[in-house]
Amino acid sequence: MLAELLTAIGALAAAGVVYASAAARVVKQYERGVVFRLGRIVDGARGPGFTMVVPFVDHLYKVNMQVVTLPVPAQEGITRDNVTVRVDAVVYFRVVEPTDALVKVEDYRFAVSQMAQTSLRSIIGKSDLDDLLSNREKLNQGLELMIDSPAIGWGVQIDRVEIKDVSLPDTMKRSMARQAEADRERRARIINADAELQASKKLAEAAQQMEATPSALQLRLLQTITAVAAEKNSTLVLPFPVELLRFLERAHEHEMPKRPAQDRRTPPDAPRDQPQITENAQVGDGSPDGAVDGSLDGHRRDRQAEHPVET
Repeated sequence: MLAELLTAIGALAAAGVVYASAAARVVKQYERGVVFRLGRIVDGARGPGFTMVVPFVDHLYKVNMQVVTLPVPAQEGITRDNVTVRVDAVVYFRVVEPTDALVKVEDYRFAVSQMAQTSLRSIIGKSDLDDLLSNREKLNQGLELMIDSPAIGWGVQIDRVEIKDVSLPDTMKRSMARQAEADRERRARIINADAELQASKKLAEAAQQMEATPSALQLRLLQTITAVAAEKNSTLVLPFPVELLRFLERAHEHEMPKRPAQDRRTPPDAPRDQPQITENAQVGDGSPDGAVDGSLDGHRRDRQAEHPVET
């Protein structure tokens, strides 16, 4: 009798151990447990620690509450300014309602991934190339709102969305490089022109100061000679003022004798043996007697008659 009682007690203890081992569950700190009893949720989500369920009746599902890093595959699209690009991103999210994450969506990870890819394509089509390259913070916020709107109903919260890389075609890279080079050259020319303007203003002020004090010009010339002599000892520089050259030129113009005025009727290139008509000579004006007074031909004939030439 006693042996049968001990056997029964041992059987009950063994059954209790088996039941306890089948019913005992441990939920970790970063997890939450959702118990389904005959297909219905019981007592909401269970916290971390030791918990018990009814074996073969309850089913415990553990939901990870940690932040999940989900990479978004590179998506190819055309921007608003008709440039083909490939953009990839990364999404950081976590589950805030484990019950909704299990009940309202079949696989919340896959759902968030597909929503992120679709939203990324939409962002590419609505943005310009300059926005994708320089204004990423604004695009990240817009992408986060687009993904977070449907994810709230799934018990998922989007913490952050980051665009990682923007791949451009080779032709576009070369065009952007030429544009950047042209812009740098333009800025360099503007800086040089500004420097020349400032230097010209300073030189004009220095010239006015030297004009007020002529001795300053002599001191400046002596400094220039000292600087040249320090660099090249074999070179001798003698400053010669330009005003002295102008003074000598004016003095030379005053000393030159005035040339006599030539007769207007005498060409400058006439030969010397050609007879010249003086101002006192009078040419016949077609009178009836046809006499010509004061002509050179008449004087020559008279001289030949008085002094014949012997042959």
